[in-house]
Amino acid sequence: MKKLILSLLGAAVIFTTAAPSTFASEVRLESEVNQVLGTPYLWGGTTVAGFDCTGFILYVLKKFNVTDLPRTSQSQAKVGTPVAKKNLRTGDLVFFDTLGTGVSHAGIYIGDNQFAHSSSSKGVRISKLSDTYYKDRYITARRVVDEKSYHKMVN
Repeated sequence: MKKLILSLLGAAVIFTTAAPSTFASEVRLESEVNQVLGTPYLWGGTTVAGFDCTGFILYVLKKFNVTDLPRTSQSQAKVGTPVAKKNLRTGDLVFFDTLGTGVSHAGIYIGDNQFAHSSSSKGVRISKLSDTYYKDRYITARRVVDEKSYHKMVN
């Protein structure tokens, strides 16, 4: 009886300490983003010395073997597959019109209505799609990460 109780307790510990898949689904990408949070904005920047919005995207997605993206936000907004805002998943690119001239800013969706980006005023940061500034300027989203890279990103 004592062995059975110990066995059941051991099984309970294993099952209660396993990370739920919804939590694990965002950890990997977020950890890459967290490593560069606060990096200053630098027009044309593609390194930890400074990023512009697409330089940040290229830097982060390269960690997941996504290396064939164009350099500008206007060009990035034309590749991959269009994604409805309600169907966004971790790793999708989100695009905004911040200058009144069409696509001029981009970020990486990280889940929970949030995206990571390099803001020209605050550097690399996490913002909410529902923030009035971004909500009013949102244009589109694109899925550029294949399934293999996506699973690497979320596991």
